[in-house]
Amino acid sequence: MKIGEAVLENHIAPYVIILFFLVFGSVALLKLPVQLTPEVEEPEISIVTYWRASSPEEVENEIVEPQEDALKGLPGVTRIVSQAQRGRASVALSFAVGFDLNRALIEVINRLNRITDLPADADQPRLNTIGGRSRAVAWFIIKTTEENPNDISQYMRFVEETVQSRFERVNGVAASQVHGGNRHELRITVDPYRSAALGVNIPQAAARLRNQSDVSGGGKDIGKRSYIIRFEGAYELDSFRNLVLEWRDQHAIYLRDIADIQLQLQEDDSSFVISNNELAIAVNASREAGVNIMEVMRQLSIAKDELRAGPLAQAGLSIEQVYDETIYIHSAIRLLFGNLLIGVFLAALVLWLFTRQLRATLIVSMSIPISLFAALIVILLTGHTLNVISLASLALAAGMVLDASIITVESILKLREQGQPILAAIVSGIARVRGALIASTATTVAVFLPILLLEEEAGQLFADLAIGLSTAITVSLFAALVIVPALSHQWIADKVTTDRFTNLWDKATDIIMRSTATKSKRRALIASLFIVPISFIFLLLPKADYLPAGNRELVFAYILPPPGMNVETLKKEMGQAIMDKLAPHLQGLQSPAIRHYFFVGFPRGSFMGARAQNAEDTDQLVPLINNMLREFPATIGFAKRTSLFSYGDPRTVEIDLQSRNMDALLSAAQGGYNLLMQALPGAQIRPQPGLELSDPQLRLLPIEERISEAGWSRNEVGLIARFLGQGVYIDDYFDGYEKIDIIARTKEWQTVEQLAAIPLTTPAAGTLPLSELVHIERHAGPNQIRRVDRRRTVTLEVRIPPQISLEEAIDIVENQVKPDLYELLPADGFVSYSGSANKLAQIMSDMGGTFALAVIILYLLMAMLFRSFRDSLLIVVSLPLATIGGIIMLRLINLFGFQPMDLLTMIGFIILLGLVANNAILLVDQTRQEERAGRSRQAATRTAVRTRLRPIAMSTLTSLLGMLPLLVAPVAGSELYRGMAAVIVGGLAVSTIFVLLLLPALLQSGAATVNKN
Repeated sequence: MKIGEAVLENHIAPYVIILFFLVFGSVALLKLPVQLTPEVEEPEISIVTYWRASSPEEVENEIVEPQEDALKGLPGVTRIVSQAQRGRASVALSFAVGFDLNRALIEVINRLNRITDLPADADQPRLNTIGGRSRAVAWFIIKTTEENPNDISQYMRFVEETVQSRFERVNGVAASQVHGGNRHELRITVDPYRSAALGVNIPQAAARLRNQSDVSGGGKDIGKRSYIIRFEGAYELDSFRNLVLEWRDQHAIYLRDIADIQLQLQEDDSSFVISNNELAIAVNASREAGVNIMEVMRQLSIAKDELRAGPLAQAGLSIEQVYDETIYIHSAIRLLFGNLLIGVFLAALVLWLFTRQLRATLIVSMSIPISLFAALIVILLTGHTLNVISLASLALAAGMVLDASIITVESILKLREQGQPILAAIVSGIARVRGALIASTATTVAVFLPILLLEEEAGQLFADLAIGLSTAITVSLFAALVIVPALSHQWIADKVTTDRFTNLWDKATDIIMRSTATKSKRRALIASLFIVPISFIFLLLPKADYLPAGNRELVFAYILPPPGMNVETLKKEMGQAIMDKLAPHLQGLQSPAIRHYFFVGFPRGSFMGARAQNAEDTDQLVPLINNMLREFPATIGFAKRTSLFSYGDPRTVEIDLQSRNMDALLSAAQGGYNLLMQALPGAQIRPQPGLELSDPQLRLLPIEERISEAGWSRNEVGLIARFLGQGVYIDDYFDGYEKIDIIARTKEWQTVEQLAAIPLTTPAAGTLPLSELVHIERHAGPNQIRRVDRRRTVTLEVRIPPQISLEEAIDIVENQVKPDLYELLPADGFVSYSGSANKLAQIMSDMGGTFALAVIILYLLMAMLFRSFRDSLLIVVSLPLATIGGIIMLRLINLFGFQPMDLLTMIGFIILLGLVANNAILLVDQTRQEERAGRSRQAATRTAVRTRLRPIAMSTLTSLLGMLPLLVAPVAGSELYRGMAAVIVGGLAVSTIFVLLLLPALLQSGAATVNKN
């Protein structure tokens, strides 16, 4: 027995089935991980190596190049980006989507272990696999309380041990980072004049300092006991002062004779955080993949409260959460849920207006909760999450899942209006529409298959959308063929109404048939309906964009301070100025009012962010911060509203300029910067690493003869250079909690003349000033060296101005800027694109193939269902009509605000294919039914048009009104879905009118034959 008949005979069965979907759907809703955006797999391994007191050139030569050489040819690698900075090297390896990251990690570790010639005082490389797949979902600010007079910077180690470690124990937190504050070091500050007076050779003293450690002599049995022989050679903190450097004339020269020894905060490579006009320490938390962000945030809140009441209170510190990603998630849920309710109400109102039966309206509306809850169940079972994309699929589904039920109920009501008993009307009504419903549902679902086949970012991003919509639409067919008939049998058995719009359908049918009555009219109509839309597609098709930006209600700015500015100056000059300028906004005295801001300064630059008191004022913060940054001389920085997606700024074109010649490369980058500013007025350009050799250097050029005469080699003088600068790393000191660096350095000097005059005791030439051993020259070097795929690179990050799409910007760069760039570059120079520009090219290729594949799938599937290639072709040829409707609606929206054809909008065109095919299927199927019943082609076409006008009008209007809130909603966040909704609404509206004219013309022109089966 068929399921529909079984349910029809069992009056309890439909209610049980409905409750089944509601109960298990509710369970799925509670269990679904909630996140802001879908999981996107971007396999990446980052390698960071610290080498204190080293210049970018040294880091490139001694660390980056050997690591790149060892990693070349690594399987699966698509891109290598390296950066050599002062005291730090980083290498980021990007892998092909789907590549086994565990295998890659093992291979990377094995290859790094082969490197044996790294500097002795460089740290071991640190590997991280989080890469670009995760971002901080929460930020916390820690400050001293009013009763605590201490400087917050000295609490960095305490925060790492208490706050950071507690956050990382939260289930679902992948990592936590601490910004601001300084670590401790054991500082040995040598007075060079005292050491020279005592004749202490600095390199020999450094070697003596290194030779202090505990040594185990193994075990020894003495009597009945076994003892471990242990030499405690490591100095305690208080004992360092008594370390004997030399023994001369029966007198010891102690370390205390030439140096001061104390545990203190580091002064170099430090960072600071200013939050709401106060110095602070910032701690973040990044989530793991696939976790429920709501639960993670709840556990982080518990941890925060525990810390506030416990160790932080005891230490005189306060903690405040200043960023919470779940705030935007709640906002997105409210937006989509509100649009869903409005769409359902409008769709139900349309049903009631056409049927004037409340019960019939409720029966059809029952498809919505059944389908949506079924979609939630499948989203959970397939391992996806509840996010802004999967929520959008549910909002879109609200306007799409009613079609099958509308057609079923309309068919039943039509037969009831003709006087048939309810049971006969149900059986006959379903039989008439079953084939068309199965065909339309199959084609609508089939268009999502190409999306699921995509492995790149587009497929990963919108798999949630495809799964949610295809599940909801499939289950809506089940509801139409099983639940709707059963409820109709119980709820409308005694209801017989007449169609109040009969005259309207008759007049519309007459107009359509008159328009296609003669061969000449049909030819003219067919030609115009093909030529005009296709022409308009080429004329009006908007340029493409990548991802919609969305709005996380946070404004962020990267800042490149003046060349050579140290952290302390950055804090005093830029940090203090920012505090003064933003104080009135923080206090609410000036608009826009700021809820919170932060400024983070570190040796390689700085960044800042701010949130408005009212989310609607977020865009006003961008010019406020940009104008403020422009007031700082020799500073490059710009603010932007942060993107919803963590996969890079979708509004940025990254132009990579490459050459071995660093001077020529920087010169070309400066010229390229000017060219881009002219070609793209209003663009914001951030060079990486910079446009000039901006790192001031004092070069100590060896005087070979004098060094040799003094009894030293270049190695010893190199150690002296470290000693006179940031300090020589001696060893580690363990204080019972952690290892602390022991650093030996000279007393502070302020001028080059003081440096040149520093006396040094040499082995063979007595005491000489430094100027006797080296020439000192002022110079400028790079503050950072960037390498892409093993070539030196300067990247110009161009954030395109508003009202220009990414594709337009790339066209301008390609045609107007790139030829001139090659003129500026040396012979080995090369220009390429990366970031969003690269991804857009891949997406355009993927989406073009996806669209074509969707059309082929539709054609073949319908050919199988209709058993006719010609009938299938009739439906496929109507698809361009849908495209032009979506394009026209996009153009209309752009009259009121910029709406690019982004990736979500492109997905809208694919969804539209399935929706448009539904109306065409209804007409073709009904026409063939009438022809098989013996009617002439013209009579069959007329009957099909008249029969299907009402269900087409009802299903189209419910779909349009169900999606309309996503199109017109003025609230923040709706811009994410506006383009997709515009394409579907515009395409469906225009194509419905065109299809009602085109298909009757084609059907009467003998374009198809009737399959008698």
